[in-house]
Amino acid sequence: MGKKLLWVVFLIFIGCKGVSQEEKKETEKEETAYAVTKTDAEWRAELTDMEYYVLRKAATENAFTSDLLDNKEKGTYVCAACATPLFRSEYKFKSGTGWPSFDREIEGNVGYSVDYKIGVARTEEHCATCGGHLGHVFNDGPRNTTGKRHCINGVALDFIPDAN
Repeated sequence: MGKKLLWVVFLIFIGCKGVSQEEKKETEKEETAYAVTKTDAEWRAELTDMEYYVLRKAATENAFTSDLLDNKEKGTYVCAACATPLFRSEYKFKSGTGWPSFDREIEGNVGYSVDYKIGVARTEEHCATCGGHLGHVFNDGPRNTTGKRHCINGVALDFIPDAN
């Protein structure tokens, strides 16, 4: 009787392991074709260590370290990797988070994807021209404009002042 019970339990255990429970493994990572593409070595040669770490490896710079955080000049914030215009100075606001924040992007120049790196879904932002990681967008921005807070790594940006 004990052997039969053991066999029944064994068969039930094997029968419960279906294909639906197997983890699906991605064999190929889907790559987006960007207008500006370079090898990893080319990016490393062109970017500073911190720019490379943030833009190409999707890292986050330390809060309150960006030279652009308190910039109040009129102009355009461009991608530090490819110079694509991303944000205008009039879209910038003081969020108190420690990163340059904007309530909107220059339409068509910023791409979006979902990021689960901290265990919850966040909307990641990247340069639509070269794919460089910029930061994340949240729904806690100024209610009197878009309600969005584009929380951007300052090292991912260069600033071009308006001509006077």
